[in-house]
Parts: sequence; structure tokens; C-alpha cells
Amino acid sequence: MVVHVLEEMRIRSLGVIDDAVVELSPGFTAVTGETGAGKTMVVTSLGLLLGGRADPALVRIGAPSAVVEGRVSVTPDAAVARRAQEAGAELDEGALLISRTVSAEGRSRAHLGGRSVPVGLLAELADELVAVHGQTDQQGLLKPARQRAALDRYAGDAVAVPLAAYGEAYRRLRAVSAELDELTTRARERAQEADLLRFGLAEIEAVEPRAGEDAELAAEAERLGHAEALASAAALAHRALAGDPEDPEAVDATTLVAGAGRALEGVRSHDPALAALADRIGEIAILLSDVAGELAGYADNLDADPRRLAAVEERRAALTGLTRKYGEDVAAVLAWAEDSAARLTELDSDDDRIAGLTAERDALRAELSGLAQALTDARTDAAATFADAVTAELASLAMPHARVSFAIRQTEDPDGVEVGGRRVAYGPSGADEVELLLAPHPGAPPRPIAKGASGGELSRVMLAVEVVFAGTDPVPTYLFDEVDAGVGGKAAVEIGRRLAKLARSAQVVVVTHLPQVAAFADRQLLVEKTNDGSVTRSGVTVLEGEDRVRELSRMLAGQEDSETARAHAEELLATARADV
Repeated sequence: MVVHVLEEMRIRSLGVIDDAVVELSPGFTAVTGETGAGKTMVVTSLGLLLGGRADPALVRIGAPSAVVEGRVSVTPDAAVARRAQEAGAELDEGALLISRTVSAEGRSRAHLGGRSVPVGLLAELADELVAVHGQTDQQGLLKPARQRAALDRYAGDAVAVPLAAYGEAYRRLRAVSAELDELTTRARERAQEADLLRFGLAEIEAVEPRAGEDAELAAEAERLGHAEALASAAALAHRALAGDPEDPEAVDATTLVAGAGRALEGVRSHDPALAALADRIGEIAILLSDVAGELAGYADNLDADPRRLAAVEERRAALTGLTRKYGEDVAAVLAWAEDSAARLTELDSDDDRIAGLTAERDALRAELSGLAQALTDARTDAAATFADAVTAELASLAMPHARVSFAIRQTEDPDGVEVGGRRVAYGPSGADEVELLLAPHPGAPPRPIAKGASGGELSRVMLAVEVVFAGTDPVPTYLFDEVDAGVGGKAAVEIGRRLAKLARSAQVVVVTHLPQVAAFADRQLLVEKTNDGSVTRSGVTVLEGEDRVRELSRMLAGQEDSETARAHAEELLATARADV
């Protein structure tokens, strides 16, 4: 049952298409028309909707931009709908609206459900919505990596589960191996770094700096360097405040303030303001007495010992030697020492670290060997059933004697993992090299399809693969561009029949030039150019009844009114209807 259906696309200013709407069937839609009429633009448009590369050369000459809009019906609880809603998109009555704009300057914009989104999001959703197959996709099937991916997809969880575990172990092994290589190849550099750290820590330990010591010593050096001037100033200030014992007649601040207090003492009770002033004078007297006492103590305690000053300067010089190398002040030096001690511990533990990493690497390699063997076994099992299923489909595609098989092998590598009792090379997907082989007729040796398959045979192999996938891992929509290339006659009829079969479980859109294929479609669209060479809104039409017979006649004989061609077209349609 089809979950998502591409209902229609509107294409504006793309290639030869000026403005056209493509209405698609939920089953099998065939797109036909004269060569160069713009049929392939349907594939190009869908590619843009699915996050494909935006080529400004596609923009119609004279137009500022090309726009493709699509409407896809989705169920609200489907993964595609949930992912779109996470991005802020809104469903429109059970449909998801997708838009892609490409400017003539090359800028590209994407919208999903009315919300601007990154183009990458469209590509992310594409895997869940549509499988596009064109001539380039057929060439892709020739690559061994694509063939392995197809086999893995068919195998399902039998390969997916061990492959996920293998991938995790493979990534961890790469990380461990990289760290191990770094430790061993840079051993000399790390030893030199450790020696430098030890020297620095020993130098700091010999001095034994204390946090804040540099600031304290700087203040003490300043005081000791000016001890005589400080003592003289303190003595002079003391005499000014408390008087000079050797000159009883000298006036001092304490005496003057005391006299001021006595002057106000007898009258302060007559005015609160004056009483407040008298109190303040009393406070001044107390403060003067305290300051005078401290000045006397300061002068008595002031250390003017030159030997202490020399010791302070020597200590400061030792600290300056550290700050010149390890930090701007003692605090920074101590921080450097703490960090360096931790780093030295790390470097000194390299031998233990190397031993631990080596053991982990060996364990991971052993684990990878087991997982790689499990992958090989699962792929071998799946390859037999996959090949049998594809071979059966080829028999229905006018290749009754063809036989498809898989070659699964490994390349020996003494530094690899062990699979089947041999050391073999391995990569992120395991140790297997997978190649799809085709024997087109009895007696022919199986050969890689890249070397032994014609264009028509390759088209049928690809279609057979997709029909098999439709029964195990279906995609909602398949779009085939010239899948019938190099095919004709009975083979073309069988391709049409098989596409119709695929359309029972998925939406199928086919761009074709073969009437035998188009006759099996549930809906046939005709792409026509106007006299000025463009495709307008009226240039994409749904063919029904007599119009469809006329188009099939043109495709058969190049003549719409040929009675023979018309009879053949009607026969094709009748055959197709009888198969439904």
C-alpha cells in the first residue's frame, strides 16, 4: 500500500518549460512526447524538489529564476511528516507542499510546508519519498560499492545489525590506532617535553615561592630603602602633634586643641550647636593623641637594617628569575607549576598508556574479525536469495536464460583482520568486495555487469532489482528516466508489465519513448512544445480515450493517423488492461 504519493508538480521557467502542471497517478504514470519536448525536465524538476544540485543553466533564458513546486500526500504519523513538522513545516489537508527556487545567478532557496528550510533537509526526506533512476543511476549500479549497498539493503537486519556494530568498532579502532601512532611516533618529542617540565618544576621547587610573596617583598623593599627618610618624617610629625621635650615653649597641635576645648567647656550648655562643636573638638583631641602615639611607635619599630634589605632584594631577584620564564607574577608561576605537574604525570604514564592502547587495539581487531566474518556470512546468504529473485524477474523481462549471481571476495592483507582463516583488508563496511555478475545466456561465463551487460540488459537488471526491493524494502515513489533504453519488442512489453506490477505497491513515474511501456500506465501524460519551442501550461496534458490511442500510434509508427499503428496501439492497450 502506497503511504506517500506525489500528486502533482508545477514547473515554471525550467529549461524548455515555461509554465506547466504535471498531474500524477497514484499508480503508474507514463510521460511521453517528442524527443526534445521536455520530458526529462520532469525528472530534473523532481530532483530539485528532492534537494538535488541547483544548476543556474537550467533557468529558462530571460527568466529571473526557475521554480518547482510539488504536493506530496502524507499520513500525519509517518516519519516524513514528523521530520517535516520538526522543521516547522505545516501539513495542508494531509499533504506536504515542497518548493524549490533557483535564480539565474545560481542562488537556491527551499521551502517545506510554508517554511524556509535548508536544501539538505529536502535531500534527507528524499530517501523516504522517492527512488530516482535515470541513465546516470544505471551507471551507478556498475560501481561495486553500489552493488554492495544494494545487497545490504536487501539483506535487511541480517546485515544491518552486525554492520552497525562493526561500524562502531571500526571507528573506535581508527581512533585508538591514531592515538597509538601519535604516542609512538612522537616519543622523542614527548621525552624532550618531559625533561623541560622536570627542569622547570625543579627550579621552582628550589625557590619555593609563596602566593603573594612578590607583592609583599616589593612593599618591604620600598620601606627599607627609605628607612631614614621615613623615620625623620615620623619624628617631625610626632613633634608637631605632641610637642618637643627639648623645647617646652614650642606650640604643638595637641596643646592648641586642648585649649580650644577648654574655651568652649564653660558655655556649651547655652547652645546645642556649640556643644556639638565642643564634642567634635574632643574627638579631634583623642584622634591626635592616637596618631601621635602610633607615630612614636612607627619610628621606634622602623627596621633600617641594610642586611635585611639585601636579603629582600636577593629574594626578589630569585622570584624575578622565575617570573621571567614561567609567568608574569608568582601566582602565574604557581599555576604553571600545577599545570606542568599534571602534564608531566600524563607524559610519564605514556608507557602504561601505550600498553593499554595496544591491548585495546588488539581486542578491537579481534572483535572486528568476528563482525567481519558475520557480515560475510550474512551477505553470502542474502546474495543467493537476492540473485535468485532478480534472475526470476529477468525471466519475466524477456531474458529467460539470464542468470544473476554475486561474487563476494576479500583481498589478502597481512595487516588486516582475519576472515575465513585469512588476513584480509578491511574498511568501514567490512572486508567484502561485492560484485554483481550476469550470465546473459547458457554457456556464457558470469561476468561483471560493468563488462558483460548491454544498455538494454543493464536497464532490465536495474528494474528487476527494484521490483525485488519493492517486496522487501519498498520506496513510496519510483521515477524512471529512459529505463527502457536499448530495449524493444517483447522485452519492452515485459518492462511495461513489470512496471505495472511495481505500481501495485508503489507510485511509479516513467519517462519513456516506448509505446509498449506507456500502454501499461494508469495515466499517460503528453509533453508538447508550442510553436515558439516552449512548454506552456497547456503543454502537459492527460491523455484519455482517442487521444491516448493517437499518441501511442505516433510512438509506434511516427504517424498518428496510420490505421495499422492505431490497431496496434489499441491491441497494446487491451493487452495491458487484461494484465491488470
